[in-house]
Order: sequence, then structure tokens, then C-alpha cells
Amino acid sequence: MSGKPNILAKILAVKVGEVARAKDARPLAELQDACALADEPRGFTAALRRPAGEAVRVIAEIKRASPSAGAIRPDAVPEDIARQYQTGGAAAISVLTDESFFDGRLEFLSRVHKAVDIPLLRKDFIIDPYQVYEARAAGADGLLLIVAALEQEQLMKLLQLTRELGMDALVETHSADEARRAVAAGADVIGVNHRDLTTFTMDMTLTGRLRGEVPKGTVLVGESGIHGPDDVQAMAAAGADAILVGESLMRAESPQAALTTLVGIG
Repeated sequence: MSGKPNILAKILAVKVGEVARAKDARPLAELQDACALADEPRGFTAALRRPAGEAVRVIAEIKRASPSAGAIRPDAVPEDIARQYQTGGAAAISVLTDESFFDGRLEFLSRVHKAVDIPLLRKDFIIDPYQVYEARAAGADGLLLIVAALEQEQLMKLLQLTRELGMDALVETHSADEARRAVAAGADVIGVNHRDLTTFTMDMTLTGRLRGEVPKGTVLVGESGIHGPDDVQAMAAAGADAILVGESLMRAESPQAALTTLVGIG
């Protein structure tokens, strides 16, 4: 990958500054108090488990933009999209909260939490315990931990804190080594991102190739590049319990109708 831009490194460098500013604006003690008053978590992992013979579960994502696609649905109202997703049969909803690269907001989480009653995932670049408390205070039931963005000790500590606060973690991988790291950290839900976060190139075969690295009983989630029924069937055949779909739903005239065509496949 010599000479190619490392997009993940760029995002993480920006995130360090964002977290520092967030800490200045809202003390950790205030966040911890808010966590104590938050509603009980809704069971993100349980919503994704796929009994034998049943369809792949769908995590529908609210994503207004991305570095790879640019603006996707910049005027999207998170609550409106979330209601469509719930009606369309989503098992859970992923909410992008990164503002600099994905046009998300932390406040979207709390707004969506009030609008629907299915589990919510905070989708962001989590590098600091402060962000875990932010997620719980805003109503998240789960959050994303990206193996490529974390040292092993960081990953384990963030996973432990996530559980202590009653949430679940989707631990994202992109290689066999990262999948083994996720397993070693004790992940219950392991995601396979078909998009390389350093270059944003795609490999739709990854979920199938990494299935063997994921122990039986661990929820496997296929992420990125899933656009239609054929892709869902391919993920089901690869052994995925769930899929995460964002861009294709957000670009559809009716996200609810687009989601309905995917739910029940597998």
C-alpha cells in the first residue's frame, strides 16, 4: 500500500482533537451522571442472533455522507429515516456520529433513541473511554470498535468498559489477524468490513474467507458494499448472522421500501 493515502490515519488524527474538545466542553463526571439516568440498554447482540434456518438480520445505517461516496443524503432527518427503518424490519439501527467525515452528530443518537424502540449502534471511531460514556448517555445500546484503530490493550479496555455500561460492541475487522485479535479480546459480535479503511478499496469475499476465524456462537456481521438481494444471499451463504447496510438504503427514494426488499433473505 506504499504511496496510497491512509484515510483511517487521517480520520484518527482528527478524532484525537475532537475528543479533547468534547472533554473540555462536557466533564466526564457529567457524562457519568447522565449514564446512570439513561434507559436500560435494548440488547444489541440479542437482536442480531440468527437462529438456524432464519433470515439474515439487518442493521440499517443512517449515513448522510462518507469519505468514499461524498454526500449521500445530506438533508436526511435522522428520526424520519429511523422510523422508516423500524417499519421496514431492521433488527437494529446504526447511527453515524462522526461529523468531520460522515456528516453525523452525537445528538442524532439521542434523537433516534426517542423515535424508535429497536437497538441502536453508535458508529464512530472510538479511541477513548470518554466516547463510550458519550454513547451510553446518548442512548446507544452498542458501539463500534475498530481493531485497526486500536492497540490490543486499548481494544480490551474499551470492550470491558462498554460491557460495564451495559452495552454491546461490534468489533470490526478486515483481515485474519484482526479477526484473531477480536476473538482474543473476547468479542461477542465480530464485523467484517469489506472496505479497507486505509485505502477504501472493496473486497466482497472477506466475510466468507474470515468465517473460519470466528468461533461458533459469535455473531458475524458483514459490512459495506451490500446493495441488493443477491448481496444479502451471498452474505447468508458466507455464514453471516447479520449485515450492515447504509449507503444503498440512504440513496433510495424510500429507505423503508429498499430495506423491506432485503429483510427476510437468507
